[in-house]
Amino acid sequence: MAAGEPSYIDYEAFLDPEFSPAGFANSLVLSTNNATDTPLDLSTPLSRVLFDLQEIDTHIHGLTTKSALPLLSYTQNQTAAAEHILKETGTQIASVTQGYERLEKEVLQKWQAAEEARIAAENSLATVRLARAVARCLTLGRQLESQVAELTGRGSTQAPGAGTDGTTNSAAGKEGFRALERAAVTILNLRQMFSATLEEEEGFGLMRVKATRTLRNELVIPAENMVKSRAQQSINRFSLTSTGSTNGQSSMPSSYKQARDARSRLSTAATTLYLLSPITKGVFTTSNYKPELLISTLQGYMQTSIITAANALAKGLSQLPTIERALAEISARCQDIVALESILRSIRIPHHPLLSSTPSDEPPTLDSENAEPGKVNLLQPLLQALDTTSLPSYYWRSLASSLTSRMQEILNRGGVSVRALRSNRDRLKAEIKDCVIRSSQVSATGQLAEKGRTGADTVAVGNWEREAAVMVSSVVGPLSR
Repeated sequence: MAAGEPSYIDYEAFLDPEFSPAGFANSLVLSTNNATDTPLDLSTPLSRVLFDLQEIDTHIHGLTTKSALPLLSYTQNQTAAAEHILKETGTQIASVTQGYERLEKEVLQKWQAAEEARIAAENSLATVRLARAVARCLTLGRQLESQVAELTGRGSTQAPGAGTDGTTNSAAGKEGFRALERAAVTILNLRQMFSATLEEEEGFGLMRVKATRTLRNELVIPAENMVKSRAQQSINRFSLTSTGSTNGQSSMPSSYKQARDARSRLSTAATTLYLLSPITKGVFTTSNYKPELLISTLQGYMQTSIITAANALAKGLSQLPTIERALAEISARCQDIVALESILRSIRIPHHPLLSSTPSDEPPTLDSENAEPGKVNLLQPLLQALDTTSLPSYYWRSLASSLTSRMQEILNRGGVSVRALRSNRDRLKAEIKDCVIRSSQVSATGQLAEKGRTGADTVAVGNWEREAAVMVSSVVGPLSR
């Protein structure tokens, strides 16, 4: 509709965004009818709506007829512009396509070839690393096998002194304990390779190789169990004294060589169990490493000595004529424990292949008072576990505490043995005290013998009066009640 041209149609109402067809129809019906009329006359509002539509259609037809040429011209211009844009775009697309094809040929294809080469190189490198790890693993396996053969006295070739039927070479077996520590280090190296979890670590992927799995299951694990067992046996059988004498005096080994061998066996076994003790999660340095296997074995040795001594002394007290032999036995046990303490104190913490070293692992002086516990020698972890400052002191105090119930049993039985104990109370007191002091003196001779002296002189070590008083009180005390 041209500007200023009159029209009865309300275009503003129709163009209003809030226009409602239902509301508009309702207003038409109400304007042409009364609200109370029944029925309503809908023909009039319907005719008006149709007339309005016809009027609008006529108006649209008139406008398009008048503006046909401008519309056609505008449409033609738009079509030409679109064709021009399409043509130019096609040229640019073709140029981009050619550039991509050239880029793909010069870069992408070469990159793909380079990527394939890189993957092949990485796989080859991983294969070489794995092959080297397998080769080293098998070399360590052969080394461990020879060390096990040295431990057991059995070898692939007949050693001097072996039987013609290939039986065990007893001489080689006796000397085989020297291979314990070397076998432990070999086992740790293999354990480190088997536990590798990162690609840059040596041994990564070894468990995917059947040969290494077989090696681990059939050689390494049995060898580790055997080495642990041999080391524990060496500690459990450790002794520098002979308890066979009947005069109440325990004797030292018959020769310096026996003392030296016993010391070497204990040192090697203790170091082996220290190395093979399990490493708990979160432990990376020797400063917080606890050799549980070594500690438990040494504790077992201490408990066995205490129980054996308690049984021997209880038997001697119940059969008084055998008391001297019993005192000689418990004295010998104490001498072994003093020697054990001395040897463990002389063994500094060994280097552990799977743990990093700390400044405290430097060679310490044995008489250093400022050294941190657990970081000087192999004695400190045992003292910490037993909550004591001396193994002999722990031995005598534990022995005294275990005698309380045994003395009560002897007293409850009564009879001749109890009367004999009461009548010989003073002699028992003197002999028990002398036994404690004598154990210290003979142990000192043993320590000197280990260092190369074989003299029979005695040297007092420490003040054992308190331990002697505890032992006397545990035996003689109940007799006074």
